[in-house]
Amino acid sequence: MRYHNITKDDMLNGDGLRAVLWVAGCTHGCNECHNPITWDPRGGLLFDEDAKAELEKELKKEYINGITFSGGDPLHPDNVCEIQALAKEFKDEYPQKTIWLYTGELWENISNIQLMNDIDVLVDGKFDVKMKSETLQWKGSENQRVIDVQRSLKQREVVLHEANSEV
Repeated sequence: MRYHNITKDDMLNGDGLRAVLWVAGCTHGCNECHNPITWDPRGGLLFDEDAKAELEKELKKEYINGITFSGGDPLHPDNVCEIQALAKEFKDEYPQKTIWLYTGELWENISNIQLMNDIDVLVDGKFDVKMKSETLQWKGSENQRVIDVQRSLKQREVVLHEANSEV
């Protein structure tokens, strides 16, 4: 897996202050994507033990609410196995912290993958510039959904995540 950046103390990509891993690789090609540099799965840097240690250092901080996987697309074939392993490891080590994941895929097509067992909130759907709004929280266009993954899995239907709700 390759990545472009690790953002620290991020307040835009999930509840509270977060660490964000921006992975390389995306096949969606959304018009006016805010991060097209991440589309090439061969771009960026190799995700190695140093990068993992950097994320762990952030997650150890009490004031960090969790980690967000974004990019690119964490569910790109070059990323999904490593993201799944990281999510499981981080959930086991930091159960009080939340894990968010942004993808252009739709919940209906990915709800059955094992990775979802360790994800708290999923922002799904391709960015659609025709539905763009600056007033949306945690997403860029109206068609995207901010999904409470664990409640959705239990209820077997999409349950939207709301600000200040318990995940």
